[in-house]
Amino acid sequence: MDSITSEKIVEWWALTLQWVNDSLFSVAAGWQLLVLLAGLGLASLLVRPVRNLLAAQQPGFLHRHALFSRGVEKFLAQFRFIVWLLLSFSAVEIAGAMGWPHRILTIATSLLAAWVVIQIASAFIGNRALAQIFAAFAWTIAALNILGWLQPVAHTLDGIAFQAGEFRFSLLMLGKALLVIGLLLWLAVVFSAFVERRLKGSKDLSPAMQVLLGKLVKLALIVIAILAGLGAVGIDITTLAIFTGALGFGIGFGMQKVVSNLVSGLILLLDKSIKPGDVITIGDTYGWVNSMGARYVSLVTRNGIEYLVPNEDLITQQVENWSYSNKLVRQEVIFGVSYHADIRLAMRLAMEAAGETDRILREPKPNCFIRGFGDSSVDLILRFWLHDPKDGVANLKGAVLLALWDKLHENDIEIPFPQRDLHLRSAEPLPVRLDERENGGV
Repeated sequence: MDSITSEKIVEWWALTLQWVNDSLFSVAAGWQLLVLLAGLGLASLLVRPVRNLLAAQQPGFLHRHALFSRGVEKFLAQFRFIVWLLLSFSAVEIAGAMGWPHRILTIATSLLAAWVVIQIASAFIGNRALAQIFAAFAWTIAALNILGWLQPVAHTLDGIAFQAGEFRFSLLMLGKALLVIGLLLWLAVVFSAFVERRLKGSKDLSPAMQVLLGKLVKLALIVIAILAGLGAVGIDITTLAIFTGALGFGIGFGMQKVVSNLVSGLILLLDKSIKPGDVITIGDTYGWVNSMGARYVSLVTRNGIEYLVPNEDLITQQVENWSYSNKLVRQEVIFGVSYHADIRLAMRLAMEAAGETDRILREPKPNCFIRGFGDSSVDLILRFWLHDPKDGVANLKGAVLLALWDKLHENDIEIPFPQRDLHLRSAEPLPVRLDERENGGV
């Protein structure tokens, strides 16, 4: 690894002190700093009046047009710096025309211009943290270039490197790689999101195929971005082959579950056994598939709880898919009537109760038949079909039972409950003894 000698550090420190002494500790530097501070103060004072003016002009327009409202907020966020930049630029022009020293003003104006441009450009990045990292990195490079320090810093970073055979890796190469790969990854994510939105709007593709194509496009773009970024900064991609053995070892032991879930997710998307919108039961969990990811499936239950089920569990465990080939689901309600009741009338009333309940299909028709003869009642079973299990099954059964209760009571059909008669039988009469107790005696 190349080293930075102590003589170089002493030389840089001496040059920095000399520049600070010559540039900042002088009368000319003092009035230029005062002009910059005055411009910042004036720009800060103008922000609030301009904000109030924009808010007063058709206030409902900003609420109706979210995009325009966000644009106004971004403009106001940089308005202070824009006004400061204009005032500093005017000060530079006046100082140049009058023949006054204005080096600090020129540098500050250039830094402000770079800051404003970079902040406006970073506003198009949706991720706030990524936008801040990009702005800080880009402005640092711009500031080094404006101050004339970019080449020395680049040379210094390039000097800090290690050599592995013919492969040389330096801090400068690392910085370039991070910048290029970060930019390409952002472009890949933005483009993949655009492709996923277009796929979701396609009526020719099933939901599972939409998810599969979206994930494959995103994965391919990310891989291409990484490889292109490494190649753009001069890293020979073939040298990465030495890491494949260690990577395979790590995957085999440390990432076994992760890889299993990824492969299981691809299998689910390819065989279409589970699709977004399906109603499934796995174990004791019943709900509908909200979304399918690379590692898990989002399963939403009727009580609003969202379960993240690993893809591997959906492959290895038994899954009840209520809407695999179609969404028709048959349900049944078991009830009993008295032995003295009109059984045929009770069956007809049960089918009428089911037919008059919302969400129950007319075709196939509800059906009712005798299930058996119980100890206290004739047991009947009512079966009916629905096509929207996603909206719940227990609530529909409750509605059917309530309608059945009303119809049976209107027609005086008894719904019996278990009763037991107790008979005591003995060969000899039971003796009965009465003890008389007087005055609390025993």
